[in-house]
Amino acid sequence: MAFVSEDEKTEDYLFKIVLVGDSAVGKSNLLARFARNEFYPNSKSTIGVEFQTQKLDINGKEVKAQIWDTAGQERFRAVTSAYYRGAVGALLVYDISRRQTFESIGRWLNELQTHCDMNVVTILVGNKSDLKDAREVSTSEAKDLAEAQGLFFMETSALDSSNVAAAFQTVVQEIYNILSRKVMMSHESKKQDAPLDGKTVVLQGEENQQPETQAKPGGCCSS
Repeated sequence: MAFVSEDEKTEDYLFKIVLVGDSAVGKSNLLARFARNEFYPNSKSTIGVEFQTQKLDINGKEVKAQIWDTAGQERFRAVTSAYYRGAVGALLVYDISRRQTFESIGRWLNELQTHCDMNVVTILVGNKSDLKDAREVSTSEAKDLAEAQGLFFMETSALDSSNVAAAFQTVVQEIYNILSRKVMMSHESKKQDAPLDGKTVVLQGEENQQPETQAKPGGCCSS
């Protein structure tokens, strides 16, 4: 376990994550459950866009997830399109008890890819898993779609909290992993491009090839 000093406990990363999907699939309640551990059984459709922030500890680093709840109703699409920009993660939400919301996933995925970076980390979320008797979308069908599109997948219930935190944490963890790999690659590249500080580098070649004559200190190389 890594130890973090007081000076290192400041916010290290800020990730913008968007919630997308049809209206009334439970996006706002997923956010309320994750950010405040609250649930509103009579919540109304979100007007425009709102966001909440939540701090998470990922591998000893403090990550601040800024989670945007975008309105799912069609008339707000033009308003919310600007809010996709800069997002590095997304929860693509449908209601397991309303097949129409699942059939809209392709359109929402296209919209995400249009407005976000192509590498945005996306998880397909089948919400309202507590409505077992009303299920219209099977788990296996959703899994197949997620695999075909290269998405993570999880079923959640904002009502009973099942997998809500896990869904958000999966996205944040994967964003962090990708960022960490990019940082490591950048460091490796810098090491390779760094000056050699006078050290001799030997490249393997033909056996009878003679080594280069090294420069004498304070003088010019002889031809």
